[in-house]
Amino acid sequence: MKYNGINIDKANKWKWLGILVSIGLPIISIALITTQPNFWLQLEAVSSRTFSKLEEPYRYPFDQSLAGNRTLIAPLQQEIAFYQERIRQYPDRALEQAALASTYLRMARLTGEGSWYLLADQTARQSLALLPIDNSEALAVLARVAEANHDFNKALQLAAQIPNPKESLPMQVTANLAMGRLEQANQAAEQLVDLTLSMHAFTLQALVKTAQGNDQEALQNFRYALEVEEAGELSHSARTRTLLGRFYYERGDLQRAKDFYQEALRIAPNDASALLNLAQLELRQGHYRAAERYYHRVTQQQASPTVFDPLILRGQAQVKAAQGDRTGAETLWAEAETQLRQSVGSLSLGHRRDLARLLLERGHSQDIAEAVSLMAAEVQLRRDADTLGTYAWALTEAKRWQEAQSIIQTALDSGVRSAKLWHQAAAIAQATGNQAEANTYFQKVRAIDPNFNEKARRAIHLGVGLGS
Repeated sequence: MKYNGINIDKANKWKWLGILVSIGLPIISIALITTQPNFWLQLEAVSSRTFSKLEEPYRYPFDQSLAGNRTLIAPLQQEIAFYQERIRQYPDRALEQAALASTYLRMARLTGEGSWYLLADQTARQSLALLPIDNSEALAVLARVAEANHDFNKALQLAAQIPNPKESLPMQVTANLAMGRLEQANQAAEQLVDLTLSMHAFTLQALVKTAQGNDQEALQNFRYALEVEEAGELSHSARTRTLLGRFYYERGDLQRAKDFYQEALRIAPNDASALLNLAQLELRQGHYRAAERYYHRVTQQQASPTVFDPLILRGQAQVKAAQGDRTGAETLWAEAETQLRQSVGSLSLGHRRDLARLLLERGHSQDIAEAVSLMAAEVQLRRDADTLGTYAWALTEAKRWQEAQSIIQTALDSGVRSAKLWHQAAAIAQATGNQAEANTYFQKVRAIDPNFNEKARRAIHLGVGLGS
């Protein structure tokens, strides 16, 4: 059909083609953009910065240092390659062996991969064999590996041989915290703060104050840590905010906790601790798909098995159980159990307590005696409130009420403000017929965490940091 010399049918075809192109190109472009590997990470980072309710002092102030790829692994890989080449050229240089061991240790703590701890330990020992005296860096590595393996007495013995207090005091803080020696931990933290006035020192002091139940002092020290924050200390900056998130999570302020976790991810997008804590938070709120997405993000970035794998499997098992898929949950618990049993007895890195928690979470009556045995051995090594709480839990499941009451009271005597510990104390009081005491304890639970409920209880041991 023609009109004024124009073919109408052809014109209509071109018109529709134009409409399809105008609609299709944006759709294709959006599809291409959203399937890029870093798109959702970048979108989440922009969203958390734009919509974050965090006050300015808590936000990371050095945006210029966040440009480009912020993986913390690549610089460590380069450092490892540098020292490996130096040692290949000069195999008898003990201090370069020590520097390599220290870099292996930093990689271990960043990735959670147990193989890096083994390399750090072996390389530090080689360095000390070459230079038995005046080798503080190698001693510090061995002390940190001992601490990771929960041999805290050995860690303290090694730290005592390090002449530089900037290196020895942080280990004195963390080892004494784990052993429940809060006064000694506090003294070391105060000395470290006086000596360095650093972000790391103030963060450690905040952890001590939290363990003592001095919440306001803990928050003040977290604020001091952020006041002395420096550009480029991405791992410290992310860790401090993740710990602040844990602080608020354990007091029921879930939105504020989430804001801190997301700010940590804006600084270090692959930070496993922040991701795992977000998964815990979403699980507690019943947002199971969101929890699964965070667990998937952690596993997606792993090249090798890590110390986080059993925790991820336990979290995924809790998701399945909450959704009514008991068979799926049992499969995941069994996989986590296999991994934990392989690690216990070697470089355990805390897995004895994790194995006990798994056995108790799964709820098989035949596992209770083993959980009690595992925790009886664990409290010989560390006696922080969280570990004592797990021991009390095992004793409760075994109906050994008097022992459970004694252990939970020891944990509470530390002063720590913990809804989960007071909830345990209330359950023990109820079981022994002391309802009035139980009611008092339940009031303490609500005062600390007004939203503590069954979902919160199921997610208790799935976080990272502040004792967990």
